Amino acid sequence: MIPSPLPGQPQLHYRDQSLYLEDCHLTDLARKHGTPLYVYSKGAMLDALAAYQRGFAGRRVQICYAMKANSSLAVLQLFARQGCGFDIVSGGELERVLAAGGDPAKVIFSGVGKTRAEMHQALQAGIGCFNVESEAELEVLSNVAASMGLRAPVSIRVNPNVDAKTHPYISTGLKGNKFGIAHEHTLATYQRAAQLPGLRVVGIDCHIGSQITEETPFMDALERMLDLVAAIEAAGIAIHHIDFGGGLGINYNGDTPPAADALWAKLLARLDARGYGDRQLMIEPGRSLVGNAGVCLTEVLYLKPGEQKNFCVVDAAMNDLPRPAMYQAYHAIVPLHQQPGAEGTLYDVVGPVCESGDWLGRDRQLAVAPGDQLAVLSAGAYCSAMGSTYNSRPRPAEVLVDGARAHLIRAREGVVELFRNERLVGG
Repeated sequence: MIPSPLPGQPQLHYRDQSLYLEDCHLTDLARKHGTPLYVYSKGAMLDALAAYQRGFAGRRVQICYAMKANSSLAVLQLFARQGCGFDIVSGGELERVLAAGGDPAKVIFSGVGKTRAEMHQALQAGIGCFNVESEAELEVLSNVAASMGLRAPVSIRVNPNVDAKTHPYISTGLKGNKFGIAHEHTLATYQRAAQLPGLRVVGIDCHIGSQITEETPFMDALERMLDLVAAIEAAGIAIHHIDFGGGLGINYNGDTPPAADALWAKLLARLDARGYGDRQLMIEPGRSLVGNAGVCLTEVLYLKPGEQKNFCVVDAAMNDLPRPAMYQAYHAIVPLHQQPGAEGTLYDVVGPVCESGDWLGRDRQLAVAPGDQLAVLSAGAYCSAMGSTYNSRPRPAEVLVDGARAHLIRAREGVVELFRNERLVGG
């Protein structure tokens, strides 16, 4: 394989001026399945997972994929077959895990707003642990479990007030965030959990944010977590596993996050130094496993010159790929066919949705014409998963490539499917 010159996409490369993902010609996939189209690399996902597995060699660690990043059934199936568990945040995500062949005993249920029905569903399925996010949730979960004659396995999510130095919308470990229980209230919350008849304390959990590109926030959170473990166990409450969450970033635009194996070598060394190296560990990576494994293909519809801006109007939109509109996020955008020597023009790449916020890229130098196709890179995480049908636009198809083989893993939605469950009013 030709080494990739493209940011963050290890399996993506040009061959004879045409763009390939693994050994699949992306132009052929766009022609066969239409655009917009998501394409994911199996090899890239397995490579990302392997970095964690190398870092944890010889340790007792359960990797639980944070499936909110990309919940396509075939992606879940891939990780389940590699022995991964899953971090879920809804009853619907639990159903997806089960449909993909995941082991419910390896499921961790996070999230601040679990309903009684979701608690009942998860207990019935036999999930591994609830990451509890508030004192009120403890009481409700105990009541639900006791009514079923069960004791729910719980881990309390700590909010350590550590700045992850990431976008404020995806920071979760500061006092002003809605997640977890404040560091200074954690011991009292564990003491209450130990008294409740429907609960069984099994661990402690921490997750400070997403797209973290520095190691310092992880190290700071680790120290605070271990201080709490010492205090909780001194109070007579055993902590069987320590869950460090996820949040490791990827390369979108020259980002340089630490490699997963290098980061965990440092974290594990600190665990060893403090006497916790033999504990059962949990982690919840999401974006770092799938983000750089995917691209979104789109076709150029029109070129629209303007006095202040030139616009490249494509058929993918903010409903298909929401991250730029939602977070002002950067995704590299490249042509499916290179034109060496062609002089490009500076464009804002925008979609057809009736919103000024509908853009995929600002100020991109592109040599394109209507009918050409582009790839939006690093689109494997929080892109299709966050998509919608705004403007009654059906969801795109999705393809998983494995070497030279391409598998359709989600058929393109049809317009009739959008309003299948709606009803006209008679009379």
